[in-house]
Amino acid sequence: MFELFTPGRTGRSFLATTPNRWDWALLPLVLALLALAAYGAMQMTRPFVLGQPTPIALDPAYLPYYLLRTILRMFSALGCALVFTFVFAVVATRWRAAEKVLVPLLDVLQSVPILGFQAIAIAPFIALFPGNLLGVECAAVFAIFTSQAWNMAFSLYQSMKTIPPELAEAARVFRLSAWQRFWRLELPYAMPALLWNMMMSMSGGWFFLVAAEAISVAGQDIKLPGIGAWIAVAIEQKNGGAIAWAIGAMFAGILLYDQLFFRPLLAWADKFRFEESQGEHAQQSWLLDWGRRSAWLRAFSERMWALLGRTLGWFAAPADSAVAAPSQPRFALGPRTVDAILLALALLGGWRFLLFIHAQVGWSETLRVVGLGAITLARVMLLIGLASLVWVPLAVWIGLRPVYAQKVQALAQFLAAFPVNLMFPIVVYAIVHFHLNANVWLSPLMVFGTQWYILFNVVAGASTLPTELRLAADNLGLRGWLKWKRVYLPAVFPSFITGAITASGGSWNASIVAEYVTWGKTSLVADGLGSYIKQMTDAGDFHRIALGIGVMCVFVMLLNRFFWRRLYLLAEDRGR
Repeated sequence: MFELFTPGRTGRSFLATTPNRWDWALLPLVLALLALAAYGAMQMTRPFVLGQPTPIALDPAYLPYYLLRTILRMFSALGCALVFTFVFAVVATRWRAAEKVLVPLLDVLQSVPILGFQAIAIAPFIALFPGNLLGVECAAVFAIFTSQAWNMAFSLYQSMKTIPPELAEAARVFRLSAWQRFWRLELPYAMPALLWNMMMSMSGGWFFLVAAEAISVAGQDIKLPGIGAWIAVAIEQKNGGAIAWAIGAMFAGILLYDQLFFRPLLAWADKFRFEESQGEHAQQSWLLDWGRRSAWLRAFSERMWALLGRTLGWFAAPADSAVAAPSQPRFALGPRTVDAILLALALLGGWRFLLFIHAQVGWSETLRVVGLGAITLARVMLLIGLASLVWVPLAVWIGLRPVYAQKVQALAQFLAAFPVNLMFPIVVYAIVHFHLNANVWLSPLMVFGTQWYILFNVVAGASTLPTELRLAADNLGLRGWLKWKRVYLPAVFPSFITGAITASGGSWNASIVAEYVTWGKTSLVADGLGSYIKQMTDAGDFHRIALGIGVMCVFVMLLNRFFWRRLYLLAEDRGR
């Protein structure tokens, strides 16, 4: 059984501990991070009146400040996404009736464009904090949250559904309550994959940063200080030098939080790998090594883990309770009744959608939009297939060699975070200069930022492959394709399905950016549902925006229900 908390430790007093040289080395870093966070939080709560101009200066001297504001928003969104992930995964795996609703709902949510979420959320947040910039900041954080939460929730849900039977049986034998099972088994088992998806979520936040920080509401353009707003202004002004500065600032920011946050977490979570012996190359972190040598930090962490360990007894199972699996709680309504209610709600929603089509947009327009959706569907499936052929073998190779995974980690995060908007100058120039077909050559932009979901998830799955299994395969003489067929591909298949589902949903979302490209006064448009929604958004036709988003949600739900869901159930069966 894994140990996330260590309840047996009592912890030493922090104030009674004598500092050593590592404490003095870490103290300036800690104080600097706290001071920067406090300053950034103070700037996020400044007075603001709707209509007040928010200029963005394309002066490199402002880039550190803009980078600070952006990173604070992204980590705020990441914290909210983590809470959402815990709640979603627990509810979806504990209650079958809830699972029938939440999993399809998550499919829909990840396909809804970020512009749709922003249009709904911006007015309530501004009304919640009148006269204060915090309302707009919350709207931006919410928009970033929608680009981070879904793949994290799918990752934890998939991990909790595919826990090895022997571990689940051990939890029953030890009479762990649902609370204890989550903290002692499910979350530690899912930790490596969850951390890789958290990195991917941060990168996804960068990908949609322009839409999150450059907000349009009530005819007003609000640009929050940040890298995304900088990029938006640079694209409007066709300022290639400013875009180059933004790329450098992005790389510096990703490298910074990789070294100070994700790399220590990955090294710490290496102990949760499901194997009896340590891997050949454990994850390394200079900051974690410093922290383990620090007397103050060691005393503080021991005290913290001791306090957290006491929470394991909050909802302990009674000592005389029967040994039982954490099965579904009893409901007043039977499964068939729940299915009937869900079917009735689905039919009601479909009927209302048909009435909306008949009254507001017409059937000829709807058929045209369905045809555009079919074009985007073909692009999505073709690009996901090609990306899988490229990245699955490479990701397995990287995941089996942690020493290389550490070297490419920051680079992969940077590539995944690279906003597709920054490629518009090159794409527009190439297509216009060489007279290329926009329907073909704009398509790769759809998968440019989402293909990394496949890479990160498969790397996470391969990195948890037990060393004993690899050694057993070598002893049996498995080589070449036979080894891939019998060992590697079955081991990473659940992780690949999680990554492919998220990449598919993200590609639908990214089609709004990829099928309608603008650089200065030059616009390139590809036929598809994404370009349709973008054009209707620019025209302010809310009925057709709703039609486009509704058709996109229907396509995604049908694709997930009849294709990805079947593969997911196959992965779940093989994981047991």
